[in-house]
Order: sequence, then C-alpha cells, then structure tokens
Amino acid sequence: MNSPLRFDGRVVLVTGAGGGLGRAYALAFAERGALVVVNDLGGDFKGVGKGSAAADKVVEEIRRKGGKAVANYDSVEAGEKVVKTALDAFGRIDIVVNNAGILRDRSFARISDEDWDIIHRVHLRGSFQVTRAAWDHMKKQKFGRIIMTSSASGIYGNFGQANYSAAKLGLLGLANTLAIEGKKNNIHCNTIAPTAGSRMTQTVMPDDVLEALKPDYVAPLVLWLCHESCEENGGLFEVGAGWIGKLRWERSLGAIVRQKNQPMTPEAVKANWEKICDFENANKLRTIQESTGSLMEVLNKINSDGGVSTNHTSHAASSTATSGFDGAIGHKLPQFSSAYTELEAIMYALGVGASVKEPKDMKFIYEGDSDFSCLPTFGVIIAQKSIMGGGLAEIPGLSINLAKILHGEQYLELYKPLPRAGKLNCEAVVADVLDKGSGLVILMDVYSYSGKELICYNQFSIFVVGSGGIGGKRKSDKVKEAVAVPNRRPDAVLTDTTSLNQAALYRLSGDWNPLHIDPNFASLGGFNRPILHGLCTFGFSARHVLQRFADNDVSRFKAIKVRFAKPVYPGQTLQTEMWKEGNRIHFQTKTQETGDIVISNAYVDLVPTSDVLAKTPSQGGDLQSTLVFEEIGRRLKDVGHEVVKQVKAVFEWHITKGGDTAAKWTIDLKNATGEVYQGPAKGSADVTITLSDEDFMDVVLGKLDPQKAFFSGKLKARGNIMLSQKLQMILKDYAKL
Repeated sequence: MNSPLRFDGRVVLVTGAGGGLGRAYALAFAERGALVVVNDLGGDFKGVGKGSAAADKVVEEIRRKGGKAVANYDSVEAGEKVVKTALDAFGRIDIVVNNAGILRDRSFARISDEDWDIIHRVHLRGSFQVTRAAWDHMKKQKFGRIIMTSSASGIYGNFGQANYSAAKLGLLGLANTLAIEGKKNNIHCNTIAPTAGSRMTQTVMPDDVLEALKPDYVAPLVLWLCHESCEENGGLFEVGAGWIGKLRWERSLGAIVRQKNQPMTPEAVKANWEKICDFENANKLRTIQESTGSLMEVLNKINSDGGVSTNHTSHAASSTATSGFDGAIGHKLPQFSSAYTELEAIMYALGVGASVKEPKDMKFIYEGDSDFSCLPTFGVIIAQKSIMGGGLAEIPGLSINLAKILHGEQYLELYKPLPRAGKLNCEAVVADVLDKGSGLVILMDVYSYSGKELICYNQFSIFVVGSGGIGGKRKSDKVKEAVAVPNRRPDAVLTDTTSLNQAALYRLSGDWNPLHIDPNFASLGGFNRPILHGLCTFGFSARHVLQRFADNDVSRFKAIKVRFAKPVYPGQTLQTEMWKEGNRIHFQTKTQETGDIVISNAYVDLVPTSDVLAKTPSQGGDLQSTLVFEEIGRRLKDVGHEVVKQVKAVFEWHITKGGDTAAKWTIDLKNATGEVYQGPAKGSADVTITLSDEDFMDVVLGKLDPQKAFFSGKLKARGNIMLSQKLQMILKDYAKL
C-alpha cells in the first residue's frame, strides 16, 4: 500500500473554515501534520453578521487532537491580514484553499446592485485578495498550492443564481491564468466544483441527502491536489458523494464561412449552422495557444487557397487543436538539399579555429592534402537550413516569434565520415515539443542522406523564449540527453584564442544572423557587442577533443552532444576541459578571461580504433543481416500497402558485431505503403530491437526462438514490445533468402 500523504511543516490557510467544507479541509490537513490557519468571518450563509465562535471551535477541535492551528476572523477582502496571521504564527504560507462564500439567490430580474456586488466581493475579489497576498511568498520559496472553489452553477448556470454563477466561473478563469503564471515557480492552481452539505445548503437539502453529500467526501481531492507530489495544474474537477470527475472545454470542428477577399454574410453562417454546431469528432482544447493557433491555420488556409468553399471544414486547424502539440509533433518540413565543395568545408574549418599553425590541421584547410577531410561537426552546417530557412514559423499549432528563439542544445551523430564534397538530401521533422515554463523547447531531428544512405543525424534543441507555461510535458524520451562531466580534475585541457573576426568568418558558413556582426542589433538583444555563434564554440570544442584523443582521425568520430550555457565574445580565449571515460570524452568549455562555462554537460563519443569499420553502417556489407533487410525491402514493394494495414508500426533494428552497433535498419510498416531503409527511424520508432548479426540470422532461419532470445538477454527491445509479435509474420513471409 502507498505511504500516507503527509503535510508535515506545511502551512495551510483555509478560508471559510468555520463549518462545512472548510472545516473538513482544516481537520484533514491538521490530521496529516499541517499547520493550519482557520479563517472565518463568523456570519451566516448570506454574509450577515460577524463572530469568532465558528473559527475558534474548529481550532479547538484540531488542538484537542494534537494538531496545531490558529484562528483568523477577518473578511477575505482583507487578504493581507488573513495571510499575515499565517506568517506571524508559522513564518510561511504553502497552501491556500479559497473556500469562503455566501449566497444571495434572486431571479435575474430581482437582483439588486448590493446582491450582485457582495457575491463578487466575497467569492471572486476575496479569493483574489487572499491569493495575491500569498503569491510572492510562494514564489520566493518555489512552492505553492492553491485551490479555487467554483460551482456547478458557474459551469452550467442555474436559475436564481446569476450573480453567484458569474463569480464562480470567474474563479475558474482566475485559476487558469494563475496555473500558467505560477508553473515556473512550482505554484500549482486547480479548481474544484464541489457538491456537499454546508451552511449554504442546509436550508434547501433534506437530511438524508446532506448525509450522502458530506464534506468528508470532498476533502480527499483537495488534499491530493495540494500535496507536493501532485503534478496536476490548471485542472477543473466536479466532486461529491465519493465521485470525482475532471472537466475540459470542447469545441466543434466548425466550418469556414468566408472566402478570400469576399464579405462574410449571415446567410453563409445559416447555411453552415449544422456543421458549426456538430460536436462529432470535437476538439478538446487545453490552452489559449491551441485556440488561437487553430484560427491562424484557418487564416492560412483561406489566404493560401485563394478561397474556400463555405461548407469546407479546416481539418488542419482541428487536428492541431485536438491534442495540444500533436499537430506540431511529427510535422515534416519541406525536404532540402545541401551541396558543398572543398571550399565550404575549408571555410568552416577556418571558422572554428583550424589553422596553419597546427600541422595536423592541414588536412582540414588544404584541399591538396593527401588526407583532406571535412571536420565532423561540418555536419551541422549541412542540416541547419531547416532552422535558418524560416521553417520554424510554418510548424502547425505553434506561433513562433523568430526573434525570440535561442539554440539550447545540439546533438550530431555521423554514420560514416562526411564526403570531402558532395550533395546531401535532408529530411527534417519535429520530434517533440516540451514546455519548460519560461519557454517551449522544439526538438528538430534532421536526417542527411547521400542517395539512400544515411550519413549523419542532427537534433537541434530550439528554445522559444516566453512561449511556455501552457501545460505541456516537460520531458521527452526523444531527447538526446546531455550528461554532467565527472567530478574530478580534467584529464586534458586545450585552449584557443578566438579572433576578433571569428564571428565574421564563421557566419560565411551560412548563419547570417546580424546578432553576430551588427553592434546595433546586438544591443537590441541585450549584448554590449556582437557575440560568437554557439555552433562556432561547438566546433572549437569538438576540434580540441578530436585533436587530443583521436589524433584528428575523422573516422574515429561518432557523436557529440552539447548544451549552450553562456555567450562568447569574439577575441575571448576558449578553454576546453576534457575527461576520458572509455570511448566517451566528457568536456566543458570556458572563457578563460571570465571563468564562465559556455558549453556544459557535453561529450564526444569516439569509435575504438579497432572497430572503425564495424561501427560504420555503410560498411555493413559484410553483415549477413544486410542481405535479409534488402530482401524484405524487395518483397514488400508490391504488397507494402496491405502489410501496413495489418501491422501499423515502425521497427528500428540495431545490429551489433563484437558488442558494438554495426548497422541500423528501419522497417516502416506504419506510413504510406511501407519502407525498409538503412539508418534510424525518421521521427520515432514504436519498437527498437537490438541483437547481434549472428543471432538475427538464427532468428530468421528459425534456429533461435525470439522469446527465448529476449529472456536470455540476446535480444533487447524497448517501446511497445507487444507489437514485436507482428514481426514474426514479416520474418516468416518476407525474409526468406
């Protein structure tokens, strides 16, 4: 059984806690170790009168049971005084349960100004005042839990409660915004709509119903939402009689009722009314960004198509709004190619500090050198058109201000050394979108091919400042994780002084952002002079690792991951500190003048000298499995469409030799008519399977049972491994040689 949820040391303020729901909350929190402030004005359910007896009685109950509590008798409109009681008594405030309320029920025609105003003052303004008084304290301590109390009347409306309904729905709007603004400081705000017996309902509900709707059946939800382990934020819950349900907004797919450069008419609205009101396949919206984003899609549709039939539904808009970032995730940018000659490769090498001063650098800067090679990190230049070309602004469901994007992290993996010159075709896909509170992180995967052969793979982590806090997930299994450096002295340190012209030189490789050369533009970004490109520092650092631990042998380079921490100014000295742990070289880069870490949590993976060929997928011709995958690809060409209907999954294979990955293959039986290709999955795989070349052949030939291979550790699988059962049909019917 799970351990009990405790609130030891937490200070909880419950308003309207002299009876009913508030009393139940106060007693429940105290029983689980919380220090409780019992607030109650002491009036009746209409807000008439004042007294200390109600709050004092609950405080006495808590103390009698061994708990700690103090009373407060102020109106919630005096929020500062209410919160001050908590600070004076216990020194902090962690949880606020806005529960205080009154009723002034009247039919709409009979509501007086006084009846309207007092309901809003107590419910809406009172919750605002108390929460505002606690807000800064919660921000400083990086913790806060807030409950707003709405009502079914506010959600659905109720005869005779126009004033009450308006205030209660207003609380939901307040809570939704606080959930967004507080998230980065670990302040969560949720809303409940309880049905329970209280001073406000005792005159209208019979005793047996009151018993079934005890406040005790609401308190457990409030405690869970306020616990430090609860990640719920911005939720709305109906609760009562032991039942809890979560509510969300829903919107029909709607219809576009105007054409480009044409007036919109009420007749067009009438003609499309049935579709406008059709909730079949409705959207479940969670954020204002989803709402406005889908409308932007409609505008794009109207403007790009030059007019849309008035009974046409915007499926692009609806798919974006249906599930948050789902419209963005998996979005493929237009394919592009990157052609280069030795000139571009040399220009890049000079841009990241290669020099005639270092004889071993000649292979990177002189095309006549017998071992002329591209620096491995030139792979980011090949892929960067996906970022530089404005494609980010075209991602559906995301509204991106290109002036507010930062390069957060970078991963690059090579499957064979880059050709000294050539043309690579690139495919870019949005792998995931993460909400970090202060901004969004877009993971952009870019695959670069020579013909059908995958040469390199990049993952750009793009941080969009100010677009976060809208309730998206914070983590993803698609991220190529950065890794902290070891806690010991570095094994090697290399330094390079950048030139004052370093950024001017590096930008010739394709990053034309004026931030790196124009002082006026840099000042707009908050810098006192132009800064160096993060990917330029990245290139310097990778060069240091390759020089120190691989003797500049580009065939030894496998992958690099970095996190960009702080800017560098041209002319500063870069100091790369390196730690060797097997074939992984951890590193961090500092500016020698300031000691600031500018690249952190970084590493380069090297291929062991003895395994250089085995680790290159393109050299996998000596693998028996290569013949099998090629045969599967040939046999699926004519029947792929039917197989996709049966399987609906993407399988990624890692074939090993001598314990190291020798080749990667993907069998895509989910998209279009299916495809078999060398390299990792384009986007994401449903199942990833790792096994040796020899064991793979034994499985194909029926000599090794896949289940036995799995349980013996010969075959490793991750993802939805149940889908792997469908592979038996593929291997049986399409892998025969």
